[in-house]
Amino acid sequence: MTVRWMRSRSTSVGSGTSSRFTSGGGRGAQGAPQGRFRAAIEAALPKERFGDHLTILSGTGQNIVGLAIFVVASLATNVLISRALGAAALGVVTLATQIAFVGGAAARFGMDMAAVRRVAIDVGRGEPGLARPVVVRAVAISAVASAAVALAVFVATSPLAEGMGSAPLVFRAAALALPFVALCQVYLGGTRGLKIMRHTLFIYWAGQPLAWILLTVAGLAVSKSAGVSVVAYAGSWILATLAAWFVWERETAGFAPLPAGPHEVRELLKYGAPRAPAALLAQLLFWTDYFVLSFFVTPAQLGVYAAAVRVAQALVLFLIAVNYMFSPFVADLYARGERDRLDGLYKALTRWVVAGTIPILLLLLVVPGPVLQVFGGGFQSGTTPLRILLIGQSVNVATGSVGFILIMVGRTGWDLTVYLNSFVLDLALAFILAPILGATGAAIAQTTTLVVSNGLRLYLVWRLVHIQPFNRHYVRLAIPAGTAAVTMVAVHLALSHVWWPVDLVATGIAGGLVYGAVLLIAGLTPTERGALTKLLRRPRSPTA
Repeated sequence: MTVRWMRSRSTSVGSGTSSRFTSGGGRGAQGAPQGRFRAAIEAALPKERFGDHLTILSGTGQNIVGLAIFVVASLATNVLISRALGAAALGVVTLATQIAFVGGAAARFGMDMAAVRRVAIDVGRGEPGLARPVVVRAVAISAVASAAVALAVFVATSPLAEGMGSAPLVFRAAALALPFVALCQVYLGGTRGLKIMRHTLFIYWAGQPLAWILLTVAGLAVSKSAGVSVVAYAGSWILATLAAWFVWERETAGFAPLPAGPHEVRELLKYGAPRAPAALLAQLLFWTDYFVLSFFVTPAQLGVYAAAVRVAQALVLFLIAVNYMFSPFVADLYARGERDRLDGLYKALTRWVVAGTIPILLLLLVVPGPVLQVFGGGFQSGTTPLRILLIGQSVNVATGSVGFILIMVGRTGWDLTVYLNSFVLDLALAFILAPILGATGAAIAQTTTLVVSNGLRLYLVWRLVHIQPFNRHYVRLAIPAGTAAVTMVAVHLALSHVWWPVDLVATGIAGGLVYGAVLLIAGLTPTERGALTKLLRRPRSPTA
């Protein structure tokens, strides 16, 4: 039986939280198989205790398909570019698209997070009519800022193109994409403030990369050039922005309008001022070492490192999806003073994210060579940098939503301080290590920076909000993790001389099955095991 959760929305008013789960494609309400399954879940996990957990889990679970599409489409686009145009072109396209993405992150002036936070708080206070004027002003601020940054990128097109030995079209298309990268995220931030995650998943995580690969395929049929690939990237963001605007307008059409406060723009600018540079630094933290490395290696070597960075970032996709779903709950619960409830959610969600990420981490650590061979035969040289990068991303996963918590409780100044110091550290380490060690040095710089930055945020969240993600139940995950690691290593060694796709797939399937089985036996907490037992023992309705 396939269960399709079509809507996950939680609206908090006053001190209570109500969650609504609406399934689609069923054959009625409680009499349908989907209705009975939902009722069984609610019986095993009562709403009064697990309502927020269920909302976040259902919102995340219904979008696993979206995440899968993101991973496949993003990797497929990079593979398509590398195989059609070569590693050097992949390096240029990665640089141009990251200029657009990183520039868009800064140019939205923190208005995406402002929209999430303000909409969640206003709805939690029973004033949803304030949401629309808040988002209108946030979009206006982001539009002005992003247009200015896009103009600066456009002016710098010629020196950028000369420096990379590419056509000016590559960076002109990046300038075109930049404002739409910004505006799309502001509209989607508003929908996340309503505690609706599916729009972000299907428009941002799934729709945009899928549109990019389709437009790239069409463009390469006309002209095989890096410029066409970046034009396709810009087109995908234009389509995503239109879709994000449409869903925001549809979701808020029924809200009774309320006038915005007299100082609304000033408050948004006050919140966004630290967020604008912090958002830029957040993106640069993943790519500063890449930009530094570009001065010391060939375009082909840079393309190999770009592939390694992309693969390593796939480790945090599930965490990012949960972060986006969790962030409005942080703003809402913190504003209402429910610290214990927030602490419990933080602990549970972080452990679940770690548990779900472990098999992917183990696969990438055990068979990095076959994974990188997806990009082409020459990409195996990125094996060592990839393994190093995975250490840093593992720390990202283990600390959970620590960065989002600082932002949602309004501590944007501290968030900026951490990012600024982390950027300086990454830049310094990259310039020291990249000339000596090449891509390995760049990977060490990024990993060291991620460990330090996440450690600082963890300390700040504990000191300022008095919550942290760890408890004794994490130890239980070591048993399935160790068992799966031994299984993967054994299968990989047995198949190391066969065709690499067979090695990759067999290692992943064997390790994943062993991990899942041992997790159910020895990795669950007493509460999780009890809920699973109740769910499995639910009475079955007689068939008609």
